[in-house]
Amino acid sequence: MNYFTTTHQVKKMMYSIRQYQVPLQKYMAMMDLQELNERLFYKLLIDNVEELLPVVYTPTVGEACQKYGSIFRRPQGLFISLKEKGKIHEVLRNWPQRDIQVIVVTDGERILGLGDLGCQGMGIPIGKLSLYTALGGVRPSACLPVTIDVGTNNEQLLNDEFYIGLRRRRATGQEYAELMHEFMSAVKQNYGEKVLIQFEDFANHNAFDLLAKYGTTHLVFNDDIQGTASVVLAGLVAALKVVGGTLADHRFLFLGAGEAGTGIAELIALEISKQTNMPLEEARKKISLVDSKGLIVKSRIDSLQHFKKPWAHDHEPIKKLVDAVNGIKPTVLIGTSGVGRTFTKEVVEAMAALNEKPIIFSLSNPTSQSECTAEEAYTWSEGRAIFASGSPFDPVEYKGRVFVPGQVVHKVV
Repeated sequence: MNYFTTTHQVKKMMYSIRQYQVPLQKYMAMMDLQELNERLFYKLLIDNVEELLPVVYTPTVGEACQKYGSIFRRPQGLFISLKEKGKIHEVLRNWPQRDIQVIVVTDGERILGLGDLGCQGMGIPIGKLSLYTALGGVRPSACLPVTIDVGTNNEQLLNDEFYIGLRRRRATGQEYAELMHEFMSAVKQNYGEKVLIQFEDFANHNAFDLLAKYGTTHLVFNDDIQGTASVVLAGLVAALKVVGGTLADHRFLFLGAGEAGTGIAELIALEISKQTNMPLEEARKKISLVDSKGLIVKSRIDSLQHFKKPWAHDHEPIKKLVDAVNGIKPTVLIGTSGVGRTFTKEVVEAMAALNEKPIIFSLSNPTSQSECTAEEAYTWSEGRAIFASGSPFDPVEYKGRVFVPGQVVHKVV
C-alpha cells in the first residue's frame, strides 16, 4: 500500500470538494473532515483559505445554520440549555479540554441577517473558531464553541420535525439573565480570568447589556459591536488613500442602526475626535443613521433605544433613504441593515451624482441580504464607486475594466 503525504492528502481532498457544485455540500464535506481528521482540515483551510473561507464561514454558513437540523450528524461544540440551569459548572467540567483560551458563544437570536435561528446558530461559533485557528494560530483544543439554548421565537423552527433545540418560546427577563450569569460565572471558575469570551449574534437588546454588564469583570468582546467596527474603520482608512482627505473631511450615512451600525459609527467618531481633538459629540455630528423608521433625528429621541440616542441630530425627519442621501449629502454610504437590495439604483446614482468616487460599503450578510451587489454598485456608479462588502463577491467587468470588490467584514447585520 502506498504512503500518502499530507500534501497529497490535501490535493486529494481539494479535488473531492471541488466536485460538489452546491456550496452547502462543500460545507458538509468540510465539517465531516473536521470531525474525522482535524489536522488535515486545518491544513486544507490554511493552504486554500481564499477558496474555502466562503465555504466554512460566510456566506455558506448562513444556509448551514438555516438547515442545521436537517444536515445535523453529530454534535460539535457545547450546547447549554435551560435544562442545565444550576448545573452549568458541571457541564463545563465535562468538556474534554481543560486549557480553554477562547469561547465564542451565541444564543442564536440574530444569526447574520437571517434572524432567530435558535440553537441552529451553532454553525457560527464553530465557523468563527475555525478562523481563530486557521488565521490566528490558536490551538483548536483551546477553542470552545458554545450555544446557549433558551428557545426560539421562530415558528417555522418550532414546527420543524428536525429542529434540535428546545421547542419553546425564548426565555427573557430574569430567567434569561440568571442563566447567562450562571454561565459567565462558571466560565471564569473553570477556565480562569484570562479566558476570552466572544459574544456572537445576540440581539441588540441583549448584546449591549451583556457587554456593559460583564465588561468590567470578564475578558469579553462583542464581534458585532467592536470587531466589525475595527475592520470597517481599517477599510475606510484604506479607501481614503484613493478618494483623499481625512476621516473628518467626510460625511457618513448609515442604513441600519443596530449593533453593527452604531458600533462602527462610534469608532469612526472616536477616531475623528482623536485625530482632530474635536469633542466626541461634535465628531458624531458628521455621522447620520437611518433605521426602519427613517433618519434618526432629535424629534424622535424619546422613542429611541438608548444606543441610538447619541445619533439623534437636529434635522427634519426623512423617511426614504434616497431622500436622506440627497439631504445629508454623504461621501460614504454604509449598509448594516440586514435587508437585501436596499441600496437601489436610485440611491447609488444619487451617491454618484454627489461624489466623484462615492464610498459604498454594503456589509450585511449573507450575500442574499447585502444592500447591493458589487455589480450593481459598479454599474450604477459608472465604475466610480469604492465598494466593499461583508461577504465576498466575484470580480466585475464593466466597460472593459475588471473591478475586484473588497471585503471589509466577515459578518454584519
